[in-house]
Amino acid sequence: MQNAIELKSVSKRYSDFYLDNLSLQLPVGQVMGLVGVNGAGKSTTLRLLMGLIQPDTGSVDVLGYRLPEQQVLAKQNIGFASDDMRLYKTENLRWHMQLIQSIFPSWDATYAEHLLKVFDLNAEQKFKGFSHGQRVKACLLLILARKPKLVILDEPTTGLDPVAREEVLSELAEILRDENRSVLFSSHNTQDIEQLSDSITFLHKGKLLDSQDKETYLDRWRRIVCTGDINSAGLGIDCITDIKRNGSLNEIIVNQYDDSIPERLSALGLSVSSVDRMSLEKIFVANVRAGAKA
Repeated sequence: MQNAIELKSVSKRYSDFYLDNLSLQLPVGQVMGLVGVNGAGKSTTLRLLMGLIQPDTGSVDVLGYRLPEQQVLAKQNIGFASDDMRLYKTENLRWHMQLIQSIFPSWDATYAEHLLKVFDLNAEQKFKGFSHGQRVKACLLLILARKPKLVILDEPTTGLDPVAREEVLSELAEILRDENRSVLFSSHNTQDIEQLSDSITFLHKGKLLDSQDKETYLDRWRRIVCTGDINSAGLGIDCITDIKRNGSLNEIIVNQYDDSIPERLSALGLSVSSVDRMSLEKIFVANVRAGAKA
């Protein structure tokens, strides 16, 4: 399968941060959710993919083009949006739409008008009068109406009210039905990632913690609640990533879960009361805690 994004053994060093030997692939037509706390390496990764910085080692290929050398060719089919993008305050949205249309032949005027209605935007309103939510939706309109082959979204729903967030997510879900369009979606909102993504990638302190298809990844994790005396050093279960104790009540977080684990805990004298699947948010926290201990 062809890859829309391919990073091979990429490293980038700054005075206070090091992206360490990152290898990552995003197949064409897939949506990858990029997750990590501030300082994890998400922004550095996006800058590499946009050709804004050059890796110290390794290679970066986007849509079949080597970056940063061929970034002009690659960017013809890349749409990028973030929550802090700025447009010309004294011009209206229609002016911006006409500007983008004059640059990109792929502009779809009919789809742009559709997005105006879906996002409830006034094309004749000057940008300086837009709310934060309207600015985010306007920027998304300007990139989506170009019909780019690769969409890179950096915290696109940050600061949106629930209605605006649902409008944005619904439209993103609609465009993702195009099997030829690929999306890299970076967000602190794990609910958005869980809703839209085909695969999930975790970064922590410049290192890749995990990258896998969403359903398989979510199915690996469990929260086990049990009672009894517990000694984590003596459990002998390598896939336990965290244990929280509250008196005789224990909460055990397990990666790579299998059905034999409750039986093994019972054999150690523990009484298992529940085994629950975990949300991506809970897994995110467990991953960060595990990464901090590593």
